[in-house]
Amino acid sequence: MSSAPQVPDILSPEFAADPYPAYRAMRESAPVFWHEPTRSYVVSRYEDVEYVFKDRNGEFTTDNYDWQIEPVHGKTILQLSGREHAVRRALVAPAFRGADLQEKFLPVIERNSRELIDAFRHTGSADLVADYATRFPVNVIADMLGLDKTDHPRFHHWYTTVIAFLGNLSGDPEVTAAGDRTRVEFAEYMLPIIRERRDDLGDDLLSTLCAAEIDGVRMSDEDIKAFCSLLLAAGGETTDKAIAGIFANLLTHPEQLAAVRADRSLIPRAFAETLRHTPPVHMIMRQTATDVELGGGAIPAGSTVTCLIGSANRDPERYREPDRFDVFRDDLTTTTAFSAAADHLAFALGRHFCVGALLAKAEVEIGVNQLLDAMPDLRLADGFVPAEQGVFTRGPATLPVRFTPAG
Repeated sequence: MSSAPQVPDILSPEFAADPYPAYRAMRESAPVFWHEPTRSYVVSRYEDVEYVFKDRNGEFTTDNYDWQIEPVHGKTILQLSGREHAVRRALVAPAFRGADLQEKFLPVIERNSRELIDAFRHTGSADLVADYATRFPVNVIADMLGLDKTDHPRFHHWYTTVIAFLGNLSGDPEVTAAGDRTRVEFAEYMLPIIRERRDDLGDDLLSTLCAAEIDGVRMSDEDIKAFCSLLLAAGGETTDKAIAGIFANLLTHPEQLAAVRADRSLIPRAFAETLRHTPPVHMIMRQTATDVELGGGAIPAGSTVTCLIGSANRDPERYREPDRFDVFRDDLTTTTAFSAAADHLAFALGRHFCVGALLAKAEVEIGVNQLLDAMPDLRLADGFVPAEQGVFTRGPATLPVRFTPAG
């Protein structure tokens, strides 16, 4: 299999600046190719990425997480398979859907969003990334877990360090060392809290995890610590970039912003289309359990496969005019966009579909609603053009806006 020299390297500055032309070239001329620097096969077409994620034939594993995330999180649910995975997922999933989400955590989401907005609603200007998006989901998760609000700055530091580690495709030793330190620091912080919570259960998510039991199986302290670490990083980074992405997309399409402002039932559509058009996570890896035929080529057993979500979600074989942001498109199903039946790939698919998808949907709907209420004539700062940054995860690094203060 060729190494596709005709497209920009996924570790190059050119690719980082704008990966979408490279994605197009990959889909057209090298839909599956070997990438030597990451020692992986890169897959770019919707049909192939969907095939890997759904894994109906048991050809793919998440063994890549043994080296990709275990060094910084510890062993997480993402690395498990079979009954072990099913039981662990059943232990944690109820907290992220149904009654728990509606009754226990929606007030937490609403309060944290309002507190952040109160800091700038009377000023007439804000940076929606620095002042809101990077803080909101991490604050929500820390509150859900029942952790001390005064420690929120530490959580922000830890989650940004972890995300840098996960996206360290070039193997920067300083990023690796920072990730190692974060694992130690987070364990030293969380394990005593977990032990205390087991002895004094409350109504928070951490207590729920401590008490959860299925068929005699309970989560160990290490299991809970690793899950909390994963939750802070994955739940923080993805929702952060999704909220920033929604506003970047809407602000550059004023007619669609006006439509969403007038009809808030369009917010889920705007979120689903943002997940398709500018997904927070552009790459997810899997590992082959057997020899696999994919995209017209052969991939040996034991290989790492890099699935390019950012490319697959813009495949013209799946979506009409895929490079166009359109809240009203009819080839993206909003009703299933936050479930394992989604037809975009931003949350992955199959048994490892994102367990926090409904939490993210609740955060985005509440956050966008409250922000639109607080900023009646929201517009970009003069002369500012939103730009995405990042390779593994991607989104606007800053989003300065102006508005007439409400009230």
